Amino acid sequence: MATRVLQSLGKGLHQASNGLRPKQQAALTIRTLSASSNRNREDSWFKSLFVRKVDPRKDAHSHLLAKKEDLNLYKIQFHNVKPECLDDYNKLCEEVLPSIHTNPDYPCELVGTWNTWYGEQDQAVHLWRYRGGYPALTDVMNKLRKNKGFMEYREKRGKMLLSRRNQLLLEFSFWNEPVPRAGPNIYELRSYQLRPGTMIEWGNYWARAIELRQQNNEAVGGFFSQIGDLYMVHHLWAYKDLQSREETRNAAWQHEGWDEIVYYTVPLIQHMESRIMIPLKISPLM
Repeated sequence: MATRVLQSLGKGLHQASNGLRPKQQAALTIRTLSASSNRNREDSWFKSLFVRKVDPRKDAHSHLLAKKEDLNLYKIQFHNVKPECLDDYNKLCEEVLPSIHTNPDYPCELVGTWNTWYGEQDQAVHLWRYRGGYPALTDVMNKLRKNKGFMEYREKRGKMLLSRRNQLLLEFSFWNEPVPRAGPNIYELRSYQLRPGTMIEWGNYWARAIELRQQNNEAVGGFFSQIGDLYMVHHLWAYKDLQSREETRNAAWQHEGWDEIVYYTVPLIQHMESRIMIPLKISPLM
């Protein structure tokens, strides 16, 4: 349609110019060329709205944010248990999981195991560490498939569950590695679903923020997802009780710069969730 309009306009200008003097024809030609140039600039500007120039990234965000001195891979499991089966489920886990954790043939460690106290009810959360990354994970999975006791455990466990899901995680380079700690403690797992493309920005702000949250030894571990729900961040915190949690979190606002970090990170979040968890008696994080 635009082409037909321009063609019609061109014919009109040509017919009109036939009755003009040479100077008038030249002026009309100049105005026509100027209009054409303006149209080209407008077309270029219009196209720029839909074509973005993207600077190529030199490395994946997982390589930029994760610890490089080790090859730790983490798996977090969420098991939603039938309410009437929770006690039996916990007993079953206490019988089987330590045998995997302590077996030197399995390059994995049980970091922590909990029941959700506040948050989604009748839920168990398990956090495993695989030293050696994906090869270690594959090695463990292959061996467990041949472990008769573990396969019996899975069969019994399956009858107690309503649903289950897991994620594979890497740990942020600026967080401490989770290590066993004495209890009693309660644990808070704060999970953030970030907007796609904002993981680097999140990491930049929290590399500063974590320095303000180490004074009370409440920071346990920080992770981001690799497989499962993507652009997912988990922060794990330990407190003596709910009152100390409240006091510790309020004290963070007294640190210079904390309000700025919160201000700039909140827009990066699509969804967030908090779980208060109680460790099972076999959990290394007590």
